[in-house]
Amino acid sequence: MRSTKFLAVTLASLILLGCGNENKEGGTDSAVANKVPDVIKIGVIDPMTGAFAQQGSLTRGHIQKAIDAANQEGIIGNSKLEMVVFDNKASPQEALVALKSAISQGVRFVAQGAGSHVAHSLTDAVRKHNERNPGDEVLYLNLAAIDPPLTNEKCHFYHFRFDSHVFMKSDAITTAIADRDDIKKIYLFNQDYSYGHSVQKSANEMLAKKRPDIEIVGDELHPLGKIKDFAPYVSKIKASGADAIYTGNWGSDLGLFAKAVGEAGLNVAVYTNYAYLIGTPRAIGPYGVGRVKTVMGWHANIAGYPLEKYYLDYIEQYDEDWGFIPQKYAIDIFAAAIRKAGSANPTDVAYALEGFRYDGGVGEVWMRPDDHQLILPLYVATLRNTSEGLKYSADDTEYGWDTDVKIEAEQNILPHSCEMDRP
Repeated sequence: MRSTKFLAVTLASLILLGCGNENKEGGTDSAVANKVPDVIKIGVIDPMTGAFAQQGSLTRGHIQKAIDAANQEGIIGNSKLEMVVFDNKASPQEALVALKSAISQGVRFVAQGAGSHVAHSLTDAVRKHNERNPGDEVLYLNLAAIDPPLTNEKCHFYHFRFDSHVFMKSDAITTAIADRDDIKKIYLFNQDYSYGHSVQKSANEMLAKKRPDIEIVGDELHPLGKIKDFAPYVSKIKASGADAIYTGNWGSDLGLFAKAVGEAGLNVAVYTNYAYLIGTPRAIGPYGVGRVKTVMGWHANIAGYPLEKYYLDYIEQYDEDWGFIPQKYAIDIFAAAIRKAGSANPTDVAYALEGFRYDGGVGEVWMRPDDHQLILPLYVATLRNTSEGLKYSADDTEYGWDTDVKIEAEQNILPHSCEMDRP
């Protein structure tokens, strides 16, 4: 058993390390170069076709931008990160085929985020592969699959999550709801799979504790990615007399639902986990202004405009919005961990990831070693017209995000049930 290693650095210090200076352990770039291959491949396994292809496109662009930045800054000396894309079509079965293909190509680091149903299959497969192939392990970078069990009862040493899990997001959202005295009735509306079930469960439990007077007038699940017309569901919500809606929906399931709410003239707040993702503000349109709220790790109108240049450079290069900061965190931290370890061996990198701290642009983030869950700041924000004094729009629309409240990382630390076994 090795003792847990901790790393506390800022991105600025990582840049210096990549430029030939001695690192904090007394090593040099030449030492890194001697142990790290010229190219370290990351297999990105996400939907590139099908109903959730837009989320896969977001991941591909965001990861490539972060890789380019890490390579240009020389975080791991002369070695370079390289992305290899695999299309899982949002299917757990296809994801397992992609994982097998990645491993056969010598890829030992895989990343995925779109869909916890996929993540459950991947993390099980990675664990089994590692148990059967000691010395040939694979490390799984979880970019956005936020079902809590993945870093609780299903946690394992070779899995790291870089986005807040459902309970962390629900804690932020339900606190925002509880602070509104005008909300007396709420409707819960979620996708019928593991992630949606976790949103449903956490919302029920947290609202009961924070505002027991709020009546949950509806609690509904719908098929994932199959509904094209949400009008019948919205009619039921309208008839319930709800003052607000909380939905964990993402992708087309959120865009079409929020649009249907607006078209029905249902003037209630719609609290979401993913309304900021590329394509969603555009899909929602004017119906969401002043109505749709979301929880996120960053947006373009945060006071002081942190990461403004990074954001604008991305738009210029990719002609679409940048906004999903966990994917930047993942690559920043991963590259730094290779540097710290002086190795691209998955086991060495995993130890270097544990306890990692750095200022990611909006405050310190921390990879909790106990469960491999990143602890990060969150924002609850409302979609508003840019004419209301907002500098930047979202998704090339006339609307942008405006902060309601910031939740500091230390305010969003929740207990866990992980029992981590280390090699």
